[in-house]
Amino acid sequence: MWTIGLLLSRMLILRFAMIVFGVTAFVLSLDIVTYAEDILALHDNDLSTIGTYAVLRAPSIMSSFMSLSILLATLMLLTEISHHSELVAIWGAGISPLRMIFMLAPLAAILGLVQFLLNDVAIPAAAPILHEWAVGEYSDGRIRVGEDDPIWMRSGNDILRATGSNASATSLEDVIIFRRDSDGLLIEQLMADTAELVDGRWELADVAIYYRENVQPSQVTRLIYSGLMRPAAVGLRSGDPEEMSIRELSFFVENAGFGIRPPHVYATWFHKRITFLLIGFLMIMIAVPLAGRYRRGGGLGLLFAAGIGLGFAFFVLDGIAMTLGELGLLPAWMAAWMPVMVFSLAASTIAFRHETL
Repeated sequence: MWTIGLLLSRMLILRFAMIVFGVTAFVLSLDIVTYAEDILALHDNDLSTIGTYAVLRAPSIMSSFMSLSILLATLMLLTEISHHSELVAIWGAGISPLRMIFMLAPLAAILGLVQFLLNDVAIPAAAPILHEWAVGEYSDGRIRVGEDDPIWMRSGNDILRATGSNASATSLEDVIIFRRDSDGLLIEQLMADTAELVDGRWELADVAIYYRENVQPSQVTRLIYSGLMRPAAVGLRSGDPEEMSIRELSFFVENAGFGIRPPHVYATWFHKRITFLLIGFLMIMIAVPLAGRYRRGGGLGLLFAAGIGLGFAFFVLDGIAMTLGELGLLPAWMAAWMPVMVFSLAASTIAFRHETL
C-alpha cells in the first residue's frame, strides 16, 4: 500500500510543480513586462534589478496560486488515472477514498508548510524592499513606512502623537499626548521633547502641560505616563497584516493594533496564517472523494468541473469570511476557520459515505 501511496505522491508533486511554477512564471512575466521601465530606472538600467525584483515578487505570487494549484494537480491526477482505468484497480485493491487521502497526507503537510513559510518568512522579508522600490502595486498608492513617519497611538480616551522614534520604538521624539474625558473632550495636553519606554511606562522629559481651563501651563523636567501605549516598530507601521509574520501579528494583537487598525483585523489574519498549514490537505480532501463515483473512467469532465466548482466555492466563502472578520462582524477564529471546517466536514461526509458502501 505504501508503494501506491508513494507513486501517487510522486505523480501529484510533479503535476503540482508544473502548475504552480508555470502560473507563477506567467504572472511574474506579465508583471515585469508591465513595470519593466520603472524597475530598470531603480538602478540605472541594470538588468540584474529585474532578476532581484522577480525573486522578491515570486513568493507573493506563488502563495496566491498555491492552494488552487494543489486542487488542480489532484484533479489532474485523478482524471488521468481514471482515464487509464488505474483508479478502478486502486479501488479494487481495497484502497478507499479515505485511505487515499491519508496516503497523500504527508505530501499535503509538506505543501502546507511550504505555503506557511512563504507567507510567514519570504513575503515579510521582501515587502519592505518592494515598498521602498515603490513599483507596481507597491507604488505611491501604498503606505510608505520609515523612521520619519508620524506615530499615532491610543490608550483609552488618550491619544499620543510623536514625530519620530528609534528602530525598536522605545524612544520617541516631539511627543504630544491629548488627554480626553469620556465624551472625547480635551482635558489637558502634554508636550514633551522625548519619551522613553521603561518597564512598561513612558518617562517624559521636558514636559509642558496645557489645561482645558484658562490657567497657566505647567513645566516639569520629568513626568511618568502610565497609559498602555506601545508603538509599532519601524517598518511595521503600514499595519498590512498580509505582509507580517505570525509573530508580528501576535505582537499587534497583544498591543491592540497600535491604533493603526482594529485588533480583530490582526487576530483574523493570525488565525488565517495557521490555516495555511491545512489548506493542502483540504484541497486533497475536496478532490479525492469526488473520484469515488467514477470507478470506470466515465464522467471525467464532470469530475474535474465538480472539483473546480467546490474549490471556487471554498475560495469565495473564505474571502467573504475574512472580510467579515476584518470588519469585526465575525469572531476572528471563526472568520479564519469556518471555511476550512465547513468544507472539511463536507469532504469527510462524502469520503465516509463511500467508505461504508
